[in-house]
Amino acid sequence: MSTPFFLKRLNDHIQYLRKIEATLAGTGDFQDTDHHDCQLGQWLYGDGPNQVAALQNSKVQEIFDSIFEPHEHFHTISKQILEKKQGGDEPAAQNAMMDMYRISHILTQKLLKLDTLTKGE
Repeated sequence: MSTPFFLKRLNDHIQYLRKIEATLAGTGDFQDTDHHDCQLGQWLYGDGPNQVAALQNSKVQEIFDSIFEPHEHFHTISKQILEKKQGGDEPAAQNAMMDMYRISHILTQKLLKLDTLTKGE
């Protein structure tokens, strides 16, 4: 597994976040997806477990396993944000964005750590 592998997962997450931001800014019409259906989720619940297990690195496995909960929470919050925006409650949507950014930061850091740990694998 090459280094760009985890960076691709990071890019998937960032692109999803950008679509939500555009919708909140009124320049997009993104509809949230289930945490299984986004690009990162498809990998987490698809090939990811086998690919990570093949690395035979307990630290990588531990970090990988810790991604699921914040990733699901990220989707729960992003869905709430888009619903608040659609319902006209802009202040509540903006307030919830702070939590979404906090969780996004956690996911980003985990994916960057995975990238760092697998350089040269």
